[in-house]
Amino acid sequence: MKFWGHSIRNIDSKGRLMLPPDFRDVIQDGDAPGQVMLTRFDACVYGYAQPDWDQIVDSFQHLNLARPDMRRFQRFFLGGAMQVPLDKQGRILVPPHLRKYAALDKEVVLAGSGRRFEIWNLERYEREMDDFDSSADQIMTELTESGYELRL
Repeated sequence: MKFWGHSIRNIDSKGRLMLPPDFRDVIQDGDAPGQVMLTRFDACVYGYAQPDWDQIVDSFQHLNLARPDMRRFQRFFLGGAMQVPLDKQGRILVPPHLRKYAALDKEVVLAGSGRRFEIWNLERYEREMDDFDSSADQIMTELTESGYELRL
């Protein structure tokens, strides 16, 4: 199962966020509530189920760490990561440093993105979607020209 769809949710003053039932189903480990790996990237917070996070961490072994930009990326992405439990009510606690990075306050958007979900500040998400709408045709052309066949 993967993450898809989006919903507007409230994050409380302590940073607790209720995940949609479909997201919880991906994260839960049998009858156990499960764990979520959260990190920062692209002006939002990325959330991963543990098996997908493990694959990402493994892929960092292939980075050329002789390059300063790759070391900075690894430091930023992995250094900002936190493992958080899914509580019995289906909530996660978004740590303060991630809430600050993504400007998460009150209303947020949870957006599925395949093997991850994203937690966005509502206004940033709406701007991001508006920006995409204005460039969708160009992106589709670039995908086609690079040999990627998207079957919609």
